[in-house]
Amino acid sequence: MKTALITGANKGIGFEVAKKLLQQGFIVYIGSCDVIKGQTAVEKLRAEGFVNVEAIQIDVTDDHSVNYARTELGKKLDSLDILINNAGISGVKVDQTGNFLEKTWTAEQATINTFKEVYETNVFGVVRVTQAFLDLLKKSKEPRIVMVSSSVGSLTQQSDPQWPIYDTAKFAVYGSSKAAMNMYAVHLAYELRDTPFRINMVDPGYTKTDFNYNTGFSTVETAANRIIKYALIGQDGPTGKFFSEETNPLTGEISW
Repeated sequence: MKTALITGANKGIGFEVAKKLLQQGFIVYIGSCDVIKGQTAVEKLRAEGFVNVEAIQIDVTDDHSVNYARTELGKKLDSLDILINNAGISGVKVDQTGNFLEKTWTAEQATINTFKEVYETNVFGVVRVTQAFLDLLKKSKEPRIVMVSSSVGSLTQQSDPQWPIYDTAKFAVYGSSKAAMNMYAVHLAYELRDTPFRINMVDPGYTKTDFNYNTGFSTVETAANRIIKYALIGQDGPTGKFFSEETNPLTGEISW
């Protein structure tokens, strides 16, 4: 059976991706920073009849945690077929009553600590996890890596006044972190271009989850389908590309 590891999969889009991969017959490992939350997610899936699912504790911001997860997974698997780097944070701050703190995400006022916090998860965490599991992925006949990205990280879209969300999608910290992650993924895809790897960046869309305080309008089912599409692409499929079907419903591919 094919295998998949999804970071940040104890809820939201990651949880739905796990469910869809289980429906495809995969053995799925639910990556979760909190082991209890990860196990709770597993129990929910098993209650729906899925048996090939396990929780694995992995804090993408911590070297020891990632290396330990790699060691533990290596005891169970000879190879890994799919890695989905789903874990991420927005950097948008709210007060104790849930109100957004004004301009804490802007280029003008966001603190260095906020940039460091977001980059530690969205950029360094992706690099840390990807590099740790590359050896297992290389043992797969058809390794796939999906970087969960965002159209907010597109320099082209962000500089185009005709972009429908030009005036509302201005999140300097989060957007720049996704742009940096995209650049890493492009280089990785280039380096592995002559191998069976297919590595792509996928924007799941503005999805209603805890991540955006449930302000999104798309469903987790739709978001998961967009990710699954590129996790399951064939050997003739693209690699090193950036996709946002919400932005470009025709081909999905968008500019950097």
